Amino acid sequence: MTNLHIKNGRVIDPANGVDAVQDLFIADGKVAALGSAPAGFTAARTIDATGLVVAPGLVDLSARLREPGYEYKATLESEMQAAVQGGVTSLVCPPDTDPVLDEPGLVEMLKHRARGLNQAKVHPLGALTMGLKGQALTEMAELTEAGCIGFSHAEVPIQDTTVLLRALQYAKTFGYTVWLRPQDAHIGKGGVAHSGPLASRLGLSGVPVMAETIALHTIFELLRATGAKVHLCRISSAAGLELVRAAKAEGLAVTCDVGAHHVHLTDADINFFDPNAHLTPPLRSQRDREAIRAALTDGTIDAICSDHTPVDDDEKLLPFAEASPGATGLELLLSLALKWAEDLGGDALFKALNRVTAAPARVAGLDAGHLAVGGSADVVLFDPAARWLVEAPALASQGKHTPFLGYEMLGQVRATIVAGHVAFERDAA
Repeated sequence: MTNLHIKNGRVIDPANGVDAVQDLFIADGKVAALGSAPAGFTAARTIDATGLVVAPGLVDLSARLREPGYEYKATLESEMQAAVQGGVTSLVCPPDTDPVLDEPGLVEMLKHRARGLNQAKVHPLGALTMGLKGQALTEMAELTEAGCIGFSHAEVPIQDTTVLLRALQYAKTFGYTVWLRPQDAHIGKGGVAHSGPLASRLGLSGVPVMAETIALHTIFELLRATGAKVHLCRISSAAGLELVRAAKAEGLAVTCDVGAHHVHLTDADINFFDPNAHLTPPLRSQRDREAIRAALTDGTIDAICSDHTPVDDDEKLLPFAEASPGATGLELLLSLALKWAEDLGGDALFKALNRVTAAPARVAGLDAGHLAVGGSADVVLFDPAARWLVEAPALASQGKHTPFLGYEMLGQVRATIVAGHVAFERDAA
């Protein structure tokens, strides 16, 4: 491994309360020192980070890599490149692959493939039930040994509440975290847009907010009974956030995240049936978006994730209601977090970086998202003032569809370092 000296950068490490212009020294894949070089250190390479922010590599709580089974939508190679191009060094992938990640061998194969690429670190979620069918529980202990950091049912609601109760009881016994996207199995089923005046005018079937809140009420009742730990994925509504805020105040073991798209967009951004804005959960009202921003500020929402879901042209370039939901997000996560900081005003950069580094690492139980001496040297260098245009050819992801196509973004990654290895470096303009 190469010893690196990153000089003159503004080091921001929310996990350790660091925000200062200082040098960073990397040796043997780990952070060797901040400020002054450790004794006997000799740099094989020096990177001048003048004018750049040096931060922990981003931790993304939801990135679909589409392998195994959906290689026509994306490959591990393309999505790992997208991750490091976006400054993401650790990512969590849901289990809704084909076959589903419900057996240890599949998990081990995915992790082995990812390690071989020597780019971002992949942390799979195991399926909560076999085949995500909502019936028989998976062998959670074996999946954990294979490398799963938690258990999820992806976008498939569990219809039998008894099954969910048993899953939470089992998870509590062994200290596992269950990741759930609150969505009622019946209300809003088949809906493609937020239930409201806009969906009515456009003739689109709706997903009401109560589909989220009813599911949350159920989850919280089960948590009171079991004491299990749950991470709520992609909260999308003001009413849902009020329930989460109350649950946290009550002391329930709950964390939650929001998709980066929902921090900025509303159902109005569907415009004239733009399929790129067909997402799950759907983009909601302006009131919901403002509630999301407030909840990010006060800490009710723990983390921002990319909700990276690459979709191929054949499934996306269709009428809105027929198009597959999802958008590429790995390469946009940093810029969308910085845009939120810019909208907050003042120096909110520290808070924004916390939501995509230390906070998601804490949620996922990962030793990541920090620049502590002795920790893995997962680092991103970015120019906070640079602006770039979101264009399909510029995206490394095989999925080129995003509602932000044509938007000018703030902040550009210059280099991404994973375990001391320079995994991505952008040529100077």
